Amino acid sequence: MTSRALVPFLVGMMLLTGVCNTLLTKYQDNQCVRNCDDPDPAKRRFFEQPVLQTAQMFFGEAGIWLVVGLRVAYQRFAEWRAAAAKGYQPIASSDAAAAGRASGDDDNDDAASVTSENALIQPSTKRRRASRGPDGLLKGFGILLLALPAFSDIIGTTLVNAGLLMVAASIYQMTRGALVLFVGLFSVVFLHRKLHLFQWVSLVGVVAGVALVGLASVIWPDTRVKVVGQVLGQAIEDATTDDALRAALGVTLIAGAQIFTATQFVLEEFLLERSNIEPIEVVGWEGLFGLAATLLGMLVLHLTIGRTDAGRYGIFDMVEGFRQMTEYQVVWSTSLLIMVSISGFNYFGLSVTRNVSATSRSTIDTCRTLFIWIASLGLGWETFKWLQVVGFALLVYFTFLFNGVVSPPFKFLRPADDEPVEELLPEEPIEHN
Repeated sequence: MTSRALVPFLVGMMLLTGVCNTLLTKYQDNQCVRNCDDPDPAKRRFFEQPVLQTAQMFFGEAGIWLVVGLRVAYQRFAEWRAAAAKGYQPIASSDAAAAGRASGDDDNDDAASVTSENALIQPSTKRRRASRGPDGLLKGFGILLLALPAFSDIIGTTLVNAGLLMVAASIYQMTRGALVLFVGLFSVVFLHRKLHLFQWVSLVGVVAGVALVGLASVIWPDTRVKVVGQVLGQAIEDATTDDALRAALGVTLIAGAQIFTATQFVLEEFLLERSNIEPIEVVGWEGLFGLAATLLGMLVLHLTIGRTDAGRYGIFDMVEGFRQMTEYQVVWSTSLLIMVSISGFNYFGLSVTRNVSATSRSTIDTCRTLFIWIASLGLGWETFKWLQVVGFALLVYFTFLFNGVVSPPFKFLRPADDEPVEELLPEEPIEHN
């Protein structure tokens, strides 16, 4: 386990990488890549490649194997130093090993080997291995099962990337709070979890919060400079504009994407409960499967749609997408930074979960939304909306209530003293964006 003194550092890095991931993606969306010198702003084209952004996310997740490799190398180096400090010498030949066995030391060697292995296993891993047995679903070719949550991640991430093109960064992050609703429902249906009354009330509150955030983006869309009046009649009139419809579509895409993210969440939990694999390795495997599937899909979509007159310069034109990424230094550099930030967010997030708790990670991640909102306002990417404040407050409160961070306000909502409240969050949740 990591030293408790490092926990604030892990928390800070989780927040930093999470905030950077969203802001860098939005900054990338704002980059002009075609007709940039045209005096008519309506003719300028910006980097709108949600499928390519999905691929770069998976590339970043696959890069987590570098972290795994460094960790294994460090552990082996630490073992070697510890053995050298105690005066142990490694057995250099099979003859020496045979001599040891002949002298009757084989049982002691086996016991020492088991003791050494157990010393390297984290306590949470020991509990999982004790409850799941020596094998698991994710063994051998069973690792291919991780392609299932990866496919869900492909759809969900592509939809949220498309939605982010149409709404402000804070609206995007807040709307993703709908994940709690679908995770709760899917946990009941597929994982046979039990929701208490206060958790059902929390889900209703989350829906209300997401609805208010979405309504704020429709009434006061940030894709134009015009200041919208707060009079109800003026708001209704403005809600029929193209910008308002675009914002509504963006919110719908982001909220709908949470269905696929929740599916990914439930699949990962189901597989982790039945295997001994480390969550950080799950991220790496899903990154490899997701990257391979995304690149193959991009190729097929380019050949069938991207090369046609209607699809040229669109989101399925892979040649145009790679041209935009390679010719514009800002787009290329932000792509690299996004890959680094998503890898860091997963690593530090899993570290926080392991050293604190899953609920604490969920609470800390809520703060990420606040920082993204503040940064987006400071950068001038959006305007302040009082309705968004109300929606965000509802999202935070009912998410905390659902996860047990705050107690139910009324006695009739609280479970009986002898009734256990089952933890709905997995021991080590995996988040990808």
